[in-house]
Amino acid sequence: MVRAQRIAVKRKRPPKNHTNKNLIASSVQNNDLLGHYKKMLLIRRFEEKAGQLYGMGIIGGFCHLYIGQEAIVVGMKAASQNIDTVITSYRDHGHMLAYGMDPKRVMAELAGRETGYSKGKGGSMHMFSRERNFFGGHGIVGAQVPLGTGLAFAHKYNEDGGVCHAYCGDGAINQGQVYEAFNMASLWKLPIVYVIENNKYGMGTSVERASATTELHKRGLSFGIPGKKVNGMDVSEVRGAAIEANKWCRKGKGPFILEMETYRYRGHSMSDPAKYRSKEEVAKVRKESDPIDTIKNQLLKTDICDEELLRSIDKKTKTLIQEAVEFAENSQEPNPNELYNDIYL
Repeated sequence: MVRAQRIAVKRKRPPKNHTNKNLIASSVQNNDLLGHYKKMLLIRRFEEKAGQLYGMGIIGGFCHLYIGQEAIVVGMKAASQNIDTVITSYRDHGHMLAYGMDPKRVMAELAGRETGYSKGKGGSMHMFSRERNFFGGHGIVGAQVPLGTGLAFAHKYNEDGGVCHAYCGDGAINQGQVYEAFNMASLWKLPIVYVIENNKYGMGTSVERASATTELHKRGLSFGIPGKKVNGMDVSEVRGAAIEANKWCRKGKGPFILEMETYRYRGHSMSDPAKYRSKEEVAKVRKESDPIDTIKNQLLKTDICDEELLRSIDKKTKTLIQEAVEFAENSQEPNPNELYNDIYL
């Protein structure tokens, strides 16, 4: 009887490697967080430097910074596959860096140099990288949504298992072409995730003043497209939602909408003084929900990270950005003969 009880107790004990598996899983998760932190910090430091260079006249034309929204594109990229495609609007530098484009060539394009991704002819808003499946940067509000729907059609036609991530803002979501795209994507069950980066202001107008309904993730319901509201300031929550949406698309169920609630710290563009909101409002968001500070605090609670490591990462990131600046400044401007190349006439 005693022997039987001992056997029963023995059988209830967890496997010897149970604790090790938990530690490994925790370690992997923490390393993922560290990787997300590095990418988000790269975007933040790059954008800060781009703002400085714009003020110095090295970057010209339009320039829309991504500061404050870094968690969205990093979380989305973390859930993507190499076959997937991405397309976005003019607030695109963060997307380029998150999807693996070289900071040196991105900076060179911002400065209008021939070593840039569009040979110095696209500038801030129009960069492309076929090798990274990055199809732009587009300056026309909302135009990237039907183009992204076309990319999704190509994925389905080629049966390659890919999903398109099409980003747009809360201002673009009111454009008519967006709903034409929604209709076709749902009708043909296209694999596309529409990512609405709701940063609260379309140029200088708050979403409450511009949209009759502010629950933007529900905009596809009349077309049979499911949607979800996500805390776009939390990279882990973004990644989880992206995994869910990608699975939906890869199963052939059609499109999915993710509304990322986020916030931009700077004006709409470098020419926008952002007087339509108070300094207190911006400071409150920075203090309570900054995406980089949030992940930094999470990392400091783990056993893989401390303040010294974070300082080292920041230093290396700033060095990388400075190298990108020097590369851009030392690159040649495009030859005037290049002006009419790569254009369909």
